Amino acid sequence: MPLDSLDVAALRATFSSLQHGIAHFDAPGGTQTPDAVADAIRDALVHPLANRGRGNLAERNADDIVHACRAALGDLLGVDPGTVVVGRSATSLTFEMSRAISSTWREGDEVVITRLEHDANANPWLIAAERRGATVRWADFDPATGELDVDTVAAQLSDRTVLVAVTAASNLIGTMPDLPAIAERVHEVGALLYVDGVHYTAHELVDVPALGADFYTCSPYKFLGPHCGVVTGRRDLLEGLRPDKLRPATDVVPERFELGTLPYELMAGVTAAVDTLAGMVPGEGTRRERLARSMAAAHAHEDALRGRIEAGIAQLPGVTVRSRAARRTPTLLLTFAGHDAADVTTRLAAAGVNAPSGNFYAYEVSRHLGLGLAGGLRIGLAPYNDDEDVDRLLAALGAALS
Repeated sequence: MPLDSLDVAALRATFSSLQHGIAHFDAPGGTQTPDAVADAIRDALVHPLANRGRGNLAERNADDIVHACRAALGDLLGVDPGTVVVGRSATSLTFEMSRAISSTWREGDEVVITRLEHDANANPWLIAAERRGATVRWADFDPATGELDVDTVAAQLSDRTVLVAVTAASNLIGTMPDLPAIAERVHEVGALLYVDGVHYTAHELVDVPALGADFYTCSPYKFLGPHCGVVTGRRDLLEGLRPDKLRPATDVVPERFELGTLPYELMAGVTAAVDTLAGMVPGEGTRRERLARSMAAAHAHEDALRGRIEAGIAQLPGVTVRSRAARRTPTLLLTFAGHDAADVTTRLAAAGVNAPSGNFYAYEVSRHLGLGLAGGLRIGLAPYNDDEDVDRLLAALGAALS
């Protein structure tokens, strides 16, 4: 095995959930969880734990967990750990940020949202714009190619634009827009760029400053972690926002955005998830360097499996692949001539293959593809998928469509 390649068998052995005989192609909705993450959550709960502080062991344990989690996420996202906000979900954090960011908007200001968005990066801004009297402009992607052209986004910008909401990767069809180029055009008109990185973070080494994002959100449960959400932003912007909070709560960033007691046990699990990602390929170096090496290996592995799936699907009758962008995640949306996607999903499940169907809250994407809200069948890969999984998927698809 090449030095920097992924040992998938060794990785799979660290997931008890993968020992149940199911081929999981449902990672875009949430990955399986390695044992190390569950152990970290349990360890946090079975040791002394209290509201964070430095006065006693229980307080110190909580405080140490918080600092370790922020440091891990800082390494994962390429940001200052002191800008990492943890909350209940990416959706709830985007709603909270939308309220704080929009507090200074005025009637006639403009917000641009792309048609590639999950509703969690669309409706919060639609609601905020309506409340503040701002105008919403939509940037369409090409349904034939799945591409979101930079010039298409730029055409919606003006000197009244205050914010652009764009995904780093579509959770439905995988398209990864050219974010640095979009960011350059957005910043030329003095607007902010709010990036949904929920799907992207699971597949690419994230460098938030290099992407040009002013705010970036993600969900640990999409990259082997527990159910919670994360948002980061430029420190100067975070310090300038005044979110709703309790009077005794600190004004310090990032804590001013974290409402109530933090989920310490989940934060311990997040750290373990990042460490698992960093350790997928053994080797020396900083955690960021190890993440770069491991994510590159996972990318190559997932891309090879995607190629096998696409080649196999091409041999099946009546299958339309809706994921067509040149640069995209290993995520495929399929529709079928003469077969309902939900029925195909049911038949796959009976064969021990998990590949769900629907629109997955990507309302605008599904509608723009001409699929209404029905969507299609989504196949999503994770580092723990292997060739046997692909064999089972293709065999089950062939049987379901025969």
